[in-house]
Amino acid sequence: MSVFLRKRSIVLLIATLALLLSVITANLFFVGRQEAEQASVQRSLEVQLRLSRVLSSLQDAETGQRGYLMTHRESYLEPYNAALPAIDSQIAALRQIMNENWRETPLDALEADARAKLGELGETINLARAGQQEAALALVGTDRGKAAMERIRDAVQTINAEEQRTLAEAQAQTLRTENSVRLLALGALGLAILAGVLVLRDARQSLTAAIQANEALQASNSRLVDEMQQKERVEAQLRQSQKLEAIGQLTGGIAHDFNNMLSVVIGNLNLLKRRAERGDSNFQRFADGALDGAERAAKLTHRLLAFSRQQPLMPQSVDCNKIVAGMSELLGRTLGDEIRVETVLAGGLWRTFVDPSQLESSILNLAVNGRDAMPGGGQLTIETANACLDAAYALENSGVEEGQYVLVSVTDTGSGMTSEVAAQAFDPFFTTKGGAKGTGLGLSQVFGFVKQSGGHIKVYTELGRGTSVKVYLPRYFGRDAESPRQGGAAEPVPMGDAATTVLVVEDEARMLMLTVEAFRDLGYSALQADGAAAALTIIAEHPEIALLFTDVVMPDMSGRKLAEEALRRRPNLKVICTTGFSRNGVIHSGVLDHEVNFLPKPFTVEELARKVAAVLREDKAL
Repeated sequence: MSVFLRKRSIVLLIATLALLLSVITANLFFVGRQEAEQASVQRSLEVQLRLSRVLSSLQDAETGQRGYLMTHRESYLEPYNAALPAIDSQIAALRQIMNENWRETPLDALEADARAKLGELGETINLARAGQQEAALALVGTDRGKAAMERIRDAVQTINAEEQRTLAEAQAQTLRTENSVRLLALGALGLAILAGVLVLRDARQSLTAAIQANEALQASNSRLVDEMQQKERVEAQLRQSQKLEAIGQLTGGIAHDFNNMLSVVIGNLNLLKRRAERGDSNFQRFADGALDGAERAAKLTHRLLAFSRQQPLMPQSVDCNKIVAGMSELLGRTLGDEIRVETVLAGGLWRTFVDPSQLESSILNLAVNGRDAMPGGGQLTIETANACLDAAYALENSGVEEGQYVLVSVTDTGSGMTSEVAAQAFDPFFTTKGGAKGTGLGLSQVFGFVKQSGGHIKVYTELGRGTSVKVYLPRYFGRDAESPRQGGAAEPVPMGDAATTVLVVEDEARMLMLTVEAFRDLGYSALQADGAAAALTIIAEHPEIALLFTDVVMPDMSGRKLAEEALRRRPNLKVICTTGFSRNGVIHSGVLDHEVNFLPKPFTVEELARKVAAVLREDKAL
């Protein structure tokens, strides 16, 4: 009987091993299914993204067409002119991704309808250019373009629905595979238990020793897990400590700068008050000093908003040589004595049209990354040059347009990157510095700024030799915009007249008083309301109101809804919205439309005067 049990135990052990091999094989297959499902998810997301871009390009083209029909300004046609190549590019990419036969028909229909929509937009634009405005509007009224857009949306929904169905099938298949693996694992476990019981009868002492060894191993694993968890807790505390230290440094610097600016404001106002109390009228320079300090504080606030990606880009004609030269001293202090900073500025450098503060931030980001790649010190070289990207380069690099660019390159002599790391360098939250040293957001912010500015960024790296990051910004062919503070006589502030009545709506009492006084100081007749309800009552009682100046964020009814209701009652009423939030922030959150007249807080009396004069002078929104 004992021999029989031994043989049966051996048979069960062999069967268990075979089943375990099956479990391993099934697990490998399951991993393959998961990878295939992940690839399907990635492809589906890319399909949805490109479909969204096609629809967005058409909507931008339609917006441009409406703007042109209303204003006859060619600048409104830029989205329309850019739509066709953008749509062709996205549909070509979709065809390459979605190469199954059943998808050819929806894509063909989508492409045909997109071209039909663009054709309809083109016809209306050509009619308007020919002076046939009524014919153009009549063509819009046929709803031919609307029908095309509805077909386009249906095609997009059809393709998205099919992608979702394909993903669901893949997930169902993965779930079935997972259940099969579980059943195999349970079967292997059952056989292993049975074999263990029978082997125990034949070799109790060996099994006891094995159990003791297993218990010791479990105890060792438990200690190892405890040590790992303790290490993770220590690392998390270290990361949090460094984050708090970074925040402390940032807030300390901000507090220092703000205290300096507030000292300027308060000191000048105190001196101005003392002079006024003595009857001395020579206090203009103290008023100018206080105003200068306040303006510097406002600029610092705008820079902080830009750092947090809440500030809209403010592009202007920029000489990159001046930007780089002006940053040399800052970089020297920031990077430390172990880093040698060299700047090589090209002669006859073209100008570009970008936000100078964001360009400075990007160069600083790249310089800091270069410094971190040289822990033992090294050389950082910042160069400028004129560059031309040809059609061959544009073909090899997706999203790049051939043409003339201003090149700003940042090169270090550090450790370099592998090709795998370089490929992920601009991915958000990707970093090789470890959780305690980097967030992985710096290069992604640089990438976003360059792309938003219509440029291109490229990384060249060699392991052990260093890295060069090249930023290509489009050449600017327009007139150089000179700052009103640079030379020449200051432009006179446009004044209003008492015949023009303005209604100011603001829920903050001090801001309301200041704004009303500013309008009256500019010569306008000003009425005031502390909310939307009171404003609508005043509009009904005063038909002479020519301009509504309203805060955006107010209780009960927002500035946008107030403006919509006021325009419904008074279609010819001019409207300017103001808020302390950025224009991009309120537009992207749906608080304001793109076309609205907007003046961000804080604003000076001169900025208010020019904005109001421009809005009252123009028949259409600026």
